[in-house]
Amino acid sequence: MRIGELSGRTGVSVPTVKYYVREGLLPAGRLSSPNQASYDESHARRLRLIRALLEVGGLSVAAIREVLDAVDDDDRPVHKVLGEAADRLAPRHAGEPDAELEATRAAVAEFIGERGWRANTDSPQAEALAAALAALRRVGHAAYVELLDDYADAAERVAAADLAYVARNAKREDLVESAVIGTVLGDAVFASLRRLAHVDASARAYGDRTGIGALGGEDGEDGDASGPGAAG
Repeated sequence: MRIGELSGRTGVSVPTVKYYVREGLLPAGRLSSPNQASYDESHARRLRLIRALLEVGGLSVAAIREVLDAVDDDDRPVHKVLGEAADRLAPRHAGEPDAELEATRAAVAEFIGERGWRANTDSPQAEALAAALAALRRVGHAAYVELLDDYADAAERVAAADLAYVARNAKREDLVESAVIGTVLGDAVFASLRRLAHVDASARAYGDRTGIGALGGEDGEDGDASGPGAAG
């Protein structure tokens, strides 16, 4: 297919396709004439993966390049490839270390050990968890740490479901790609489901008895735009 057809099939503009080629994210097309290149389904597939990492995962072009390099490295174990994606997705702590962060780093390391998780205590994911717990401590919600085991139980179930989905793919290329996409889009799906569940749980606990009411805005004048459902 020509570049225009590739653009139409993937929803990526022609200039952007050319940019991805220049940046090394997308392999160049096969030259069919001095100024014409042809592309195939592998290019379309790679473009869709780039879009997922960029638009939903929020990764930078540099981070996407690193993830794709890992995906394309046949000698790299699948576990390492997943680690590359997970490391890039973990939010980075931008502030200066303080007493709260040091304390929560130690707490997270202890928690990982108690759960028996085979995860590095100095990984970006562990650091992100420590930063979140430190922020909770600073605003007077240190007791939130009491929920960690419940969160971890749910996270283990979700992780098992993710990997069961990934394991449906026999080819390494398909397995790795679906794992990376699942990591990125799965986060978005789970976050959305969690927020929907919050709306439901809050409505059941605090809503009026006529329906969703203030929380979902379905009762007309009783609706309250500041409720948990307003942003969801």
